Amino acid sequence: WVKVKNVSSTDAVVGGWLPGDGGRAGRLGALVIGIPDEQGTLRYAGRVGTGFTQAELARLGGLLEPLATAASPFEGRQPPKLTRFVEPRLVARVDFNERTHAGTLRQPSYKGLRDDVAPEDVRFG
Repeated sequence: WVKVKNVSSTDAVVGGWLPGDGGRAGRLGALVIGIPDEQGTLRYAGRVGTGFTQAELARLGGLLEPLATAASPFEGRQPPKLTRFVEPRLVARVDFNERTHAGTLRQPSYKGLRDDVAPEDVRFG
């Protein structure tokens, strides 16, 4: 038999990042993402730590640095304490296996930035 995983895709707003460790020490380890709810309020949807090339990690680091902010862009449940918040201006395409009851994406994988989608236009699905 052949095992087939059902993979879905969605756009998500980048609201921060987590520092890496090991081979990624000193740079981006994971993107912290959110998805707006029906009222447009940005809700934490998890962290994405796979799917990056070395070149993309460097590019993202350069894009995120000028967007740094002290305030969390997320309402309600918050991401991990080590999160470095950014202004929610970037949109990423993410593959994932399922969405949990808490609203986070299970096993998300980065597929790229969406320059053609504004953060306020992101909806789950």
